[in-house]
Amino acid sequence: MALSVTDLLIGKLATILEYEGTTIAGVRHEVDKIKEEFLSMKAFLVDAEANKPKTEGQKLWVARIRDLAYDVEDIIDEFMYHMYEKQSGGRLSRGLQKTIRAPCNIWFRHKIAKKLRKITDMIKAISERNKRYGVGLVGGATTSEDIQKLVQNQAESSFFIMEDELVGIEGKKQILMGWLMDDEQHQTVISVVGMGGSGKTTLVAKTFTNELVKRNFDCYAWITVSQTYDVVHLFRSLIRELYKSRKENFPAILNAMSRIELLELLVDYLESKKYLVVLDDVWDVKVWREIKVSLQDRQLGSRVVLTTRNEEVASNSFGVESYVYRIQPLQQNEAWELFSRKAFSTKPQKTCPTELKSLACQLVEKCEGLPLGIVALGGLMCSKKSLDQWQQVCNNLNWYLHNHSSLDPVRNILLLSFNDLPSQLKHCFLYCSLFPEDYLFKRKRLIRLWIAEGFVENVKGVTPEEVADGYLCELYSRSMLQVANGFVSGAPLGRPKKFKMHDLMRELALSTAEKEKFGYVYDGREVTEEISTRRLSIHRMKGEIKSWRDMSKIRSLLVFDTDMFSLSFLNTLVSRFKLLRTLDLEDVQIDKLPGAVFYSFNLRYLNLRGTLIEELPESIRHLRNLQFLNIRNTKIESLPQGITRLMNLRNLIMFRYIGNLYFKVGSFKVGSGTKVPSNICKLQKLQSISMIESEGDTSRLLAIGNMTQLRSISISNLKERDEIDLWVSVQKLTLLQSMGLMASNEEEILPVKAECPPLPHLRKLALAGRLQNVIPWFSSLHSLTTLILHWSRLEEDLLPQIEALLNLTRLNLCNAYVGEELCFRRGFAKLMSLELLNFASVKKITIEKGVMPNLRYLWVNGFMELKTVPLGLEYLSTLQYLGLKDVTMEVITPIRKGGVDRYKVQHIPEIIHVYEQSSKWVHENLA
Repeated sequence: MALSVTDLLIGKLATILEYEGTTIAGVRHEVDKIKEEFLSMKAFLVDAEANKPKTEGQKLWVARIRDLAYDVEDIIDEFMYHMYEKQSGGRLSRGLQKTIRAPCNIWFRHKIAKKLRKITDMIKAISERNKRYGVGLVGGATTSEDIQKLVQNQAESSFFIMEDELVGIEGKKQILMGWLMDDEQHQTVISVVGMGGSGKTTLVAKTFTNELVKRNFDCYAWITVSQTYDVVHLFRSLIRELYKSRKENFPAILNAMSRIELLELLVDYLESKKYLVVLDDVWDVKVWREIKVSLQDRQLGSRVVLTTRNEEVASNSFGVESYVYRIQPLQQNEAWELFSRKAFSTKPQKTCPTELKSLACQLVEKCEGLPLGIVALGGLMCSKKSLDQWQQVCNNLNWYLHNHSSLDPVRNILLLSFNDLPSQLKHCFLYCSLFPEDYLFKRKRLIRLWIAEGFVENVKGVTPEEVADGYLCELYSRSMLQVANGFVSGAPLGRPKKFKMHDLMRELALSTAEKEKFGYVYDGREVTEEISTRRLSIHRMKGEIKSWRDMSKIRSLLVFDTDMFSLSFLNTLVSRFKLLRTLDLEDVQIDKLPGAVFYSFNLRYLNLRGTLIEELPESIRHLRNLQFLNIRNTKIESLPQGITRLMNLRNLIMFRYIGNLYFKVGSFKVGSGTKVPSNICKLQKLQSISMIESEGDTSRLLAIGNMTQLRSISISNLKERDEIDLWVSVQKLTLLQSMGLMASNEEEILPVKAECPPLPHLRKLALAGRLQNVIPWFSSLHSLTTLILHWSRLEEDLLPQIEALLNLTRLNLCNAYVGEELCFRRGFAKLMSLELLNFASVKKITIEKGVMPNLRYLWVNGFMELKTVPLGLEYLSTLQYLGLKDVTMEVITPIRKGGVDRYKVQHIPEIIHVYEQSSKWVHENLA
């Protein structure tokens, strides 16, 4: 992994040198030489990626290259910082270029050039030293192929695991057997997908070897594909296994046959046979494209099973009937049973001793239901007899994961997933380990941090946010990240919003991050050695950090200890990080921003969300490189004039929530905006801004139209008279994807009556305020996926206009209609989430058969006149969650177990009734 991280750093550094080097007058020649050296290093390391450094000489060689790359980055940033100080000190007024050319700074340019020459000499010296001592990356290294062989051996062992050694497999096996042995005559492809070590291969192996399954097919074959496969080798293996299953001798000249000959043989052999083929460990969908021609559909009931870690492979359109089985972690009781069988195999009835119960539970929780991890850890603990030994493993699991042979299978399988990542994703993945264990990190926060860190490559015609979003999709589709509960605030949105890392995956990533000086997590424990790192994540603070060297090299500070920071200590800490790029203080309980922040010339990302800060000073103008500023849910009510000097700002988030929309639906105002300077339109690079307080200022509304790069905007405090000015501005925002508009109060008519200008890219629309009539231009929003109507209080039926939105996946209606009946008669083909809140007069909700065929989530809140559960629930076969709050017992009693309407909801996995009791909210599960 060291090579991968170093390769990424050098790639990033070559870009820095290319852009910054043109600015560094007087050292251009040295910059060019270093750039060429680093590009050559990068090319070599890419070629050598398959061979991981194993000997001490190899490790030292890679580490030294990494350190030199870091040194060059420091020199470049040091120079830029020095010039910034000269410029901001007021000695010169005509910009950085003139500052650099000033005679008084010639000595500094010579100093930088000298440092760069020294780096060049050291690069040459490394090469000569390696030749002298015979250090290289071609021999004695553990390769990816070695790891794959170990993994394949482990997969083959799955056939021989006894049934009584397995837990939680029977139900899963029955589902697969049902798909394999149904009456469908067309070929069917079944994909079993899950992260490495989740038990995919074991499950399929136990199904494949079942005698009932075997008797259902004329012939069968199991082949392991792996990352580096050869299609000719796969064809030969397939032929051997198929012949073997019928106890026939395969052709003697098999090894001499060409690809086309092998293909002809396979097609002829399978022409009249019903076959079962398992393709184990598929990493790329192109495997299917290459092999499917040999597995033709003769309508004999043949089946193909794939196991994969990649959701993209599993969800592929195979051109035939297909099923996807997403393997889930073991339940808590199943995980405990499996661990006990391994760890306490010598104990009576395999029972955990009382004194070890707490520690054993901790270890089982670490595995998060991952069978391979549970088995390996249980095997390790079987030999640990004393409480002290158990405590030692709990406290140092990371060390055991890397240094104990019994945990090699876990490490190797998880490493395969990391090593298979494209190079640009490896940094992004390692960055996730800086969040606390079990932390749910939000999509937007993560991708903004990645962009600020410089991890996201430039793609012509695509925004960095879109590129980073693609990275995130790839990480969770490869099972490297886990999608957290699909219900965010109770509601699933169109794409996942929250993610987490599996504990064991995080341990591996964190260890790599520390080794490579990529990042370090401080958890309050005493630091016994010097720490040199680029990113510091503080999870728990005890005293002050004094012993670490190279504090000036830190580029990112993330603070998750929200209670223990004094403002003075934070100011001292930040003042030592002169070249800081990202500062994340979300929810840290400080009421003032440390003054040292405003000297962070290099700062790209500043997150103050949830802090107690009441104002931003004018000195915010010094943060010229700032791209992301988040002051959401702070006490800041207005922005200083200096904000308009931040010409690189891309995202400005400043919405303030009031209460919880899902639990306090009785009031119109759920949030408020922030006042901004009248010339906010100077920020031409802004992609998103929320939420602007309009203040009834015509010029301010018109100015918004000048920010033509906006993709997302929300405006509060709008009045009916603002309509013309509002649409004049909106029609200029041709890239707009999300728009939120809020009236000044609940009686104010929202200014949206007139015909809306074309918004071809609009995906999300939120309107808060009275509507006199159903808006006719709703139906023209063909790209809309999310619609929120809050406090519209319409007297006419609004659903016919909304049902015409063919791509709508989420609909939220709060006090949007004052009639007595809501009837969903047609449409809503893609709707996944429906939230109905605060309909005081509605007595009946009806959902006709065939409407909302993909609905997964339904939340009904604040229907005190409702007489019965929504009619038609029995037709919603895909519904996963039904939430009922502030409804009468007339609705609840009939759907309880034994109730007359129970049949209508018995197919829904989760039914939650929320009610207030003794000033507390109670969640009752009726499923």
